[in-house]
Amino acid sequence: MDTADTITARFDVTGWEPAELSGIDGDWVGAVVMRKTYTEGLVGDSVAHFVSSGTEEGGRGYLAAERITGTLDDGRSGSFTVHHGALQHPDDPSAFGYIVPGTGTGDFAAFAGEARIHHDETGPYFVFTLS
Repeated sequence: MDTADTITARFDVTGWEPAELSGIDGDWVGAVVMRKTYTEGLVGDSVAHFVSSGTEEGGRGYLAAERITGTLDDGRSGSFTVHHGALQHPDDPSAFGYIVPGTGTGDFAAFAGEARIHHDETGPYFVFTLS
């Protein structure tokens, strides 16, 4: 954890299960249930409903609603929900993410603020900026 107001949480994607989108015809959009394991800064796991469209070659975008459950380095624990998305890839300037106010439980009950995914040589991580 960086400060009391910023949490850096590394994760690995551990599950990717295709999901059906009822009532949508064609292959212009796809959905998966994604699972992550959080390994540093916040230790725990999550499940996300992930919807994307487009192709890597021609352009794509995604939207996700993710429920994260875990424990911080300082011992606080609970769950909260994040909505995030981007065009092309998470480091694209269009990337956005927010902790949904009112979705927190336990020590995370008051969590709200921004949530951005970044990548470095070690892999992906979230930076949560609490407000």
